[in-house]
Amino acid sequence: MSKKVLAVSVHPDDETLGCGGTLLKHKANGDKIFCVYITNGNAFQAKTINELNKLYEFENTFQLGLPELELDDISLNHIIPKISEVIKEVEPEVLYIPNRSDVHSDHRRVFEALVAVTKSFRYDSIKKILMCEVMSETDFSPALIENVFQPNVFNDISEYFDKKIEILKIFKSELFEAPYTRSIDSVTAHNRYRGSQINTYYAESFMLIKEIN
Repeated sequence: MSKKVLAVSVHPDDETLGCGGTLLKHKANGDKIFCVYITNGNAFQAKTINELNKLYEFENTFQLGLPELELDDISLNHIIPKISEVIKEVEPEVLYIPNRSDVHSDHRRVFEALVAVTKSFRYDSIKKILMCEVMSETDFSPALIENVFQPNVFNDISEYFDKKIEILKIFKSELFEAPYTRSIDSVTAHNRYRGSQINTYYAESFMLIKEIN
């Protein structure tokens, strides 16, 4: 039976870095995939949204249009209702969300808002919530025990990895050459490493926040 899957992308490219292969796998398995862009990112990223929609074949996408780099200055009382409207419309069963400790304050602010819009007694469609691992965000978090990203869910994306990289390449202005972390080479190495942990070629990893069976 197909599921509704919603990816929460703080900036365009977060969905691809964090769960791009997993979204493609959901689509191939017959699930309905959706994406909400909290901000439109910078000028270049904003231009990629229509292309992203076509490449992923999302059922629907939502652009909240909140300002990049200024989410800390916006009340949660303003952010929460906007995300809540999307949750109510989509009624997703699976949510992919930003990591609570990512170095970018926008990611952390959105996580705070998501805590409020994933309460089971208000949003009972949600059965699984997973935090994503985003290169140059999750890995740059200060090395304190409370910030450690300790994956406990791994998804084999070997069949979908090439397309993930193809999609990632549209963010050419956001990518760097190796050995920088936000490079095709580093993303490949990282997904290969995660794959090796589950005896496959490429994988994406997540931290499970909640699962209701």
